[in-house]
Amino acid sequence: MIAKLCAFFQSRDGATAIEYGLIAAAVSVAIAATVFTFGDELTQLFGNLGGLLSDANDQLEAGATTP
Repeated sequence: MIAKLCAFFQSRDGATAIEYGLIAAAVSVAIAATVFTFGDELTQLFGNLGGLLSDANDQLEAGATTP
């Protein structure tokens, strides 16, 4: 029983999972901070990008229907 407890405490199997969890948490905090800081600018950027893509799609559809 003592040998199993010693082996359990010396095992590093869970260390990798904890490290990945810490990395995921750090990435989440970085994304949240970026969105909080640049939220309005990002909304405007993606709105403009969506409008440009919509205009390009309209032009393609207009060109495809013209003989």
